[in-house]
Amino acid sequence: MFNFDDASKKSKEAIDAMLKNYAEVAKGYQAIAAEASEYSKKSFQDMASFMEQLSGVKSIESAFELQSSFMKSSYESFVSEATKMSEMYAELAKTAYKPYEAGMAKASSMAPAPTQSVMQ
Repeated sequence: MFNFDDASKKSKEAIDAMLKNYAEVAKGYQAIAAEASEYSKKSFQDMASFMEQLSGVKSIESAFELQSSFMKSSYESFVSEATKMSEMYAELAKTAYKPYEAGMAKASSMAPAPTQSVMQ
């Protein structure tokens, strides 16, 4: 027999879990946006500082050396930031997938085992 109280309780639990997960995913997106904003701000400040230094250079050799140094530090900063952002996206994906883990594990355990091919 169908029990409305149990169905209501399960429905409330499912909705609470869904809302909690949505809140965690939203926090993840906010953290990624904040990180991207901070990196953009830092990158702009670094470029402005570089241009200021470049305008005061007295020789071509000094300009080339300054530019090489700036490009190296910019590249290292970009690689570091890209690594950090990819880790943040991976963590966000894990958070978004978390509510489905139990159902997927249950479904995969119920699936029949693969059979041997007839054409051997």
